[in-house]
Amino acid sequence: MAERKPIESWLTDMDGVLIHEGTPIPGADAFIKRLRESGRPFLVLTNNSIYTARDLHARLFRMGLDVPVENIWTSALATARFLDDQRPGGTAYVIGEAGLTTALHDIGYVLTDHEPDYVVLGETRTYSFEALTKAIRLINAGARFICTNPDETGPSREGPLPATGAVAALITKATGKDPYFAGKPNPLMMRTGLNAIGAHSETSAMIGDRMDTDVLAGLEAGMETFLVLTGLTGPADVDRYPFRPSTIVDSIADLVDRV
Repeated sequence: MAERKPIESWLTDMDGVLIHEGTPIPGADAFIKRLRESGRPFLVLTNNSIYTARDLHARLFRMGLDVPVENIWTSALATARFLDDQRPGGTAYVIGEAGLTTALHDIGYVLTDHEPDYVVLGETRTYSFEALTKAIRLINAGARFICTNPDETGPSREGPLPATGAVAALITKATGKDPYFAGKPNPLMMRTGLNAIGAHSETSAMIGDRMDTDVLAGLEAGMETFLVLTGLTGPADVDRYPFRPSTIVDSIADLVDRV
């Protein structure tokens, strides 16, 4: 196996790596501080499309993690970048929150339910039967089906919540149309993120807590991959997959000295 080039840029997942249920994971503050002091390009990623990068900056800052807005990359931003490349100045019917609608407004998209080019499904805590029915009818009428991410459930203090992937399955069952997912594990999210910070996959690393999204996306984007054990994946889970991360560490604290 060819020796990898030194890591010059870092991408890291947020939930399960830097924070857990609204609390910073020990070592996360030191890792972000070291990244900022090093001047190396980096991004904090999330498949959650509810919040804007500005929202996430404020939430992280309250937890003691100072991540600049320009260093936050969401599935909503990746979706907007994809649509801007595919059909600039298009139209979309959107089910989602401010993170998604703001990202689409910022690329000049018109949000409408009148013959839209796309139906775009993202995360929301208030999925409406009326909105889903409208989405199904628009897709049946010819709108292309796009989803921010394939996550089937999301976390909450009360337990798992149905997320974009689960709702997308309902729409697919009703229309016979599969969506295009822009977020992880699609390496598109990694590549658009790397482009946003002027980085190259050969000299970049991805840190995540999930084999099926973070590690897979990093692997398929050609990056070095680190799995932390502070999230959803335990040591016994790794061998269930036909691929492996480059390195497994206990937590983000173990990577501070790698920066």
